[in-house]
Amino acid sequence: MSRPVGAALGRSGAVVVLVVAAAAFALPLIALLLFTFRVSGDPGALTLVHYAAIIDPAQELTYDGLFRGLSNSLGICVVTVAIVLLILVPTVLLVEMRYPAMRRVVEFVCLLPLTVPTVVLVVGFVPVYKVVSGAFGSAAWTLAFAIGVIVLPYAYRPIQANIAALDVVILGEAARSLGAGVVPTVFRVILPNLRRGILSASLLTVAVVLGEFTIASFLSRTTFQTALFLLQQSDPYVAAIFSLAALAFVFVLLLVIGRLGSFRPSRRTS
Repeated sequence: MSRPVGAALGRSGAVVVLVVAAAAFALPLIALLLFTFRVSGDPGALTLVHYAAIIDPAQELTYDGLFRGLSNSLGICVVTVAIVLLILVPTVLLVEMRYPAMRRVVEFVCLLPLTVPTVVLVVGFVPVYKVVSGAFGSAAWTLAFAIGVIVLPYAYRPIQANIAALDVVILGEAARSLGAGVVPTVFRVILPNLRRGILSASLLTVAVVLGEFTIASFLSRTTFQTALFLLQQSDPYVAAIFSLAALAFVFVLLLVIGRLGSFRPSRRTS
């Protein structure tokens, strides 16, 4: 009798924790949502005028900087995710399969940005970006090189956890014992099984890029957060609307990635 009772208490405790966590997460968002409907000077009234102002042609110049910052941030997201997929993933796989003795070194390098404050990193980035600006120009997408360093710890962990759970060494040896070469083993066996870790790393990368403010501010680049900060000084209501939209975008992206991560292609049987 003790086991069913204990199991029931365990489930009840889990439900309570989830409800409390959901409330702590949802209440500030609900308050922010209600703020976007408020009328300035009349807290009891609600209006849609702040939403209408976003699509009002007369306000195009007012919000032009915000839309430009949003497009710049999305471009930085694409470049930063490409850096993660084209540099970090092959490096982690190579170390895991060929040079396991270097695993601790790679882990230390990838987690090091967590121990250094972002402001300190930016001070080091300033002279580096004088060279970057000379080579690639001063476009906003060049921030991906700096943000790629910031995002390393968040991208490394899900990929490494997926690799550890998969045991790619045994999987690769099994594929090669069946006659597969190195390239087919990586692209047809290992990478499909790392889909969940890669998608999680991509999601965290996008979330970090959309929330990054310090680097863009110090390096004088227009991104979503810097434009949002400037807009907040003149129109806090529209700034709140776009903040909620960014959170909703990341949440939807999380759901999509979760579905893609759990997707298994159907196998045809002859």
